[in-house]
Amino acid sequence: MLPDSNSYFSVPHQFSAYLTLWDNSQPLPSEEQLRDLQSVGLQLLTEVKGLEANCLLQLRQIDNDAKAVVDYLKLQSRKIDLVLQYILENEQQQGEPVNGIQFGGSGISILSSEPLNVGEHYQTQLFIRSELVALLCFCKVKACKELEGQWHCQLDFSQILEDDVEQLVKASLNVQQKMLKRRKQQQSST
Repeated sequence: MLPDSNSYFSVPHQFSAYLTLWDNSQPLPSEEQLRDLQSVGLQLLTEVKGLEANCLLQLRQIDNDAKAVVDYLKLQSRKIDLVLQYILENEQQQGEPVNGIQFGGSGISILSSEPLNVGEHYQTQLFIRSELVALLCFCKVKACKELEGQWHCQLDFSQILEDDVEQLVKASLNVQQKMLKRRKQQQSST
């Protein structure tokens, strides 16, 4: 569970999500139950990313000579992550598909063809292909308003694994860095 959901920023970025309405009479799953709800592929991707982060951190501490090894291992890890992401995205997904338009460490914004009721919880699968992020979490609808024939809905994370929050924060920082780089290139070319 997130202690302070307002502590993370969000970035505009397109992604895929699948929402399944959660019965509000049922308590949200614990962290352990949330792990059990993950598909085998999602568990595998999470484990691979955790192992990679730990290994690369240890290698960086060796010395400057390890940079080439770290870069090579990052490339190898990215290939594995791409394959796992592809497999996960092509599995039969549960829930209603929606288009994500913004994400961060505390929640997501989506476009939906139907309105979502404020206060309802959804079991949510997120796939942010460009950042190789795939995760399962629970979100609570914070706001939903009609915008040009679609519903723009803001969902806050109500149950998410800490490792997944870390993934989202890193991904949002990476997306922001890419946006700033593009903006700088556009400004210098004009």
